[in-house]
Amino acid sequence: MNDSTLRDNLALERTRLANERTFLAYVRTALSLMAGSAVLFQFFSDLPSYLFAAWALVVGGGLTLVVGLVRFLRVARQLKATPAVE
Repeated sequence: MNDSTLRDNLALERTRLANERTFLAYVRTALSLMAGSAVLFQFFSDLPSYLFAAWALVVGGGLTLVVGLVRFLRVARQLKATPAVE
């Protein structure tokens, strides 16, 4: 294995790890949005405007998680289709 082959394989592995890191950032963001909604539900459930905001955060967190998963799977599929350098 020459230097350019090793460099290409390491670059591909770094890209895979970056994809996982990005997905985990989406998960973290989704959980933060849902935790914020839990706070609003717990402490401000008697105010209609806060209740609406809480539900909006739940929906936003769910959408963030779905978008992150779709992007992760799409990039992972593209990386898997990339031929390994030998």
